[in-house]
Amino acid sequence: MDDLARLAALNGVATTYQPAEDVTVRVPESTVAAVLRRLGADTDTPESVRAHLAAAEHEAAQRLLPRVLVWWAGSRAPAELGALPPGTRIRLDLEDGGVTEAAAGSPGAAAGLQEAFGGPPGSRGGPSGQPPLGVHRMRAEAPDGRTATATLIVAPDRAPAAPGRTHGLLVQLYSLLSERSWGMGDLGDLAELARWAGRVHGAGFIQVNPLHAAVPGTPTDPSPYRPSSRRFPDPVHLRIEDVPECAAGPNRAALTELADRGGELRREVLEKGALIDRDAVWALKRAALELLYAVPRTPEREAAYGRFRAEQGAELDRHAAWCAAHAGEDPQTRADFHRWLVWLTDTQLVAAQRAAKEAGMAVGIVHDLAVGVHPEGSDASGSEHYAEGVSVGAPPDAFNARGQDWGLPPWRPDRLAAGGYEPFRALLRGVFRYAGALRIDHVMGLFRLWWIPEGAPPAEGAYVSYDGEAMLALLVLEAHRAGALVIGEDLGTVQPGVRQALARRGVLGTSVLWFERDWGGDGEPLEAERWRSDCLATATTHDLPPTAAKLAGAHVELRDRLGLLTRPLERERAEDAADTARWLDVLEDLGLDTKDEEAAVRALYGFLLRTPARLVGVWLPDAVGDRRPQNLPGTWDQYPNWRLPVADAEGRPLTLEALAASPRANSLLSAVRDGG
Repeated sequence: MDDLARLAALNGVATTYQPAEDVTVRVPESTVAAVLRRLGADTDTPESVRAHLAAAEHEAAQRLLPRVLVWWAGSRAPAELGALPPGTRIRLDLEDGGVTEAAAGSPGAAAGLQEAFGGPPGSRGGPSGQPPLGVHRMRAEAPDGRTATATLIVAPDRAPAAPGRTHGLLVQLYSLLSERSWGMGDLGDLAELARWAGRVHGAGFIQVNPLHAAVPGTPTDPSPYRPSSRRFPDPVHLRIEDVPECAAGPNRAALTELADRGGELRREVLEKGALIDRDAVWALKRAALELLYAVPRTPEREAAYGRFRAEQGAELDRHAAWCAAHAGEDPQTRADFHRWLVWLTDTQLVAAQRAAKEAGMAVGIVHDLAVGVHPEGSDASGSEHYAEGVSVGAPPDAFNARGQDWGLPPWRPDRLAAGGYEPFRALLRGVFRYAGALRIDHVMGLFRLWWIPEGAPPAEGAYVSYDGEAMLALLVLEAHRAGALVIGEDLGTVQPGVRQALARRGVLGTSVLWFERDWGGDGEPLEAERWRSDCLATATTHDLPPTAAKLAGAHVELRDRLGLLTRPLERERAEDAADTARWLDVLEDLGLDTKDEEAAVRALYGFLLRTPARLVGVWLPDAVGDRRPQNLPGTWDQYPNWRLPVADAEGRPLTLEALAASPRANSLLSAVRDGG
């Protein structure tokens, strides 16, 4: 192994990757060198590589402890503690402010710590001989004078488990307009959908798209997966009439006029074929919120706002200042307005989860955590935790020969570890405030990400490893504290062992019907009883055609019209039709009715109910026969991604009220409720 490869290994940069089980591809040396530079290494000359390598190897050899240690509840102490020299003194500063000291004897510090935390389960420590759950700070001093500090994560053995089998809905919130919406679905609509689905159809959850704060623009990027901030939500989702100051405000005429204009936006989408225009919606809502911000808050409301500001601290201040500056305002005088918007949105998100639980939902609202953020958004701007001059994507594979560049800056694993993963912890705590469950987009990113140096094509990237155990431990810890489930989106190429590691810690996977085949055998559709149980099972997703479109082959025709096919149309049609026909044969062999499109959709969900999957998700557009995908990967302005309302089989947009009254929707959801 040469010096560059050794330096790459020390920094978790892979020099090869496997797009298929029997194929290994070498990463170009120029890519390895560029990625290492983004991690702070000097790779300009062989001499600088050699010098940096020598320094890194010396630091690694001298270090008493790694920067982060994980101690799972009920497990033995981390092996690194047992390897400390006898006589090493350990000081553990607990998360709750307590302090414990211990000495390493034979076989090392592990015994000393276990003795220090001895006692029955339920005492100050966790299980006998273990520190309490939390993120603690450890300092070690060896007899030879060497010292080290480390973050100790003590996490539950597993994330909270799903409460038996339950079903729910998957929906892009912006697409669900009610008769009260101002041009796009809002948090009031989410609460109302939860009440109807829970009370009428016994649904246990509703999964929504990421509701993260977007980067304002002209126009604003409508994709919810490239936000300004994952830490804070977007106030465009607010239901204005549900803000308490709305009822007490003196500017009734102005608010009424804005509401009327919001109603016109709604009618343009529902009745005139217009696309959802979040910029137009936000212009009206922002004007209304400016009026409401001037309304004096009650003492109770003011106290609640003060508590929120104190809890969210400097990160909220930084985000609010960025929002003000990005709007061309003075952060000194206008940041509080943007802090207040975050608080309002948080309160309505909490209210939506409360409405879901009150409607009898076992889980409630499943929020979606995007894989990254916009490089110029509030999370990344001025943050040392994001790598510069590099973006995240995916290598070439069987589905995309050129690879993908998502334009998202990655977190630097070295700086995350050095800071005890505080940005990740704060992100999780923020989202879990109002989530019954959290879906992690591209959950494999907890373990590694494909880094693409600036100016390089997606194929010339490299995998960079993260401390997957540490990030998984923090995810399980925060989920435990929130009492929330965790669902990992683990579709596509997955590093060996990752699915097993996630399942071991109670993180559910994602299984999509069309992809579930016996890939290790004959390639035929996987029998229902052979599906994994620890997953969310569904027929489709926001990036795939709705089920009615798949059954009719409409998605192939759409991609042909847009010039997206890479093979002859007739070949695409034939292969897609054969795939669909094979699944219909499976359904018919099981005695499920597939006589027409509506029956076939119902049969596919009936099949999902025959699997052991703990969660079964119904894509809401499937309930009404909508054939239009919400997102068509590989397109930008050729297709109205993220801007379509839910529509019926003829493409007529539907309100939430019309959907709730739809015989087709009620038939499907009743069948799912009753077990197919």
